[in-house]
Amino acid sequence: MTMQPFRHSLLALVTVIAWSMPTGSVMAHGGVAIDLDSCRIEVDGHWVHFTAYTPATTADQEFCKDIPDVGLTNIVFDYEGKALRRMTVDFEITKEPEGNTIYKKQGVTVKTGTLNLPVDFTASGGGSYLAHVTLHNEGKTIDAHNNFEVGSGSYGSGIDTSTFVMLIAIAGVSVYLFWPGMRQKVQGKVG
Repeated sequence: MTMQPFRHSLLALVTVIAWSMPTGSVMAHGGVAIDLDSCRIEVDGHWVHFTAYTPATTADQEFCKDIPDVGLTNIVFDYEGKALRRMTVDFEITKEPEGNTIYKKQGVTVKTGTLNLPVDFTASGGGSYLAHVTLHNEGKTIDAHNNFEVGSGSYGSGIDTSTFVMLIAIAGVSVYLFWPGMRQKVQGKVG
């Protein structure tokens, strides 16, 4: 095999792998989509996106499972779709495992689809928390929650594992394909 077709085949393989990497959901057994976005909360078939910002220390960086700093945090609930905008919703943040309420907002109708709650974690300190979302609609009450940590000091990279692996693979193939010295070294070892 000459070098040119081999490079094209390798580039095609990397492209197929990159396009098949999960970005927000994966297909499970039987073709059922499973959502990988840990910032989403399902409430009776409706989705609420949970995001936290600590503007005093991290500007506009988003967090959801691991909020690095204790202090004033903007907790944002974004409705995905318009159905929830007509329903009454309660929002509550509890310190776990005790279950102590540190913030509560009841009977909210969020016509814009976005609710920004300023929550100060200073008094309750770092540790585990739950964000509760309770939907009230047509005499039915549904409760869902999202667990998260506060005060870990971990700021993260903002890149999930699958994206990181894909970027490393693309970088490796690019070095191989476009750096002649590397191709010669690899071909010399392979045969």
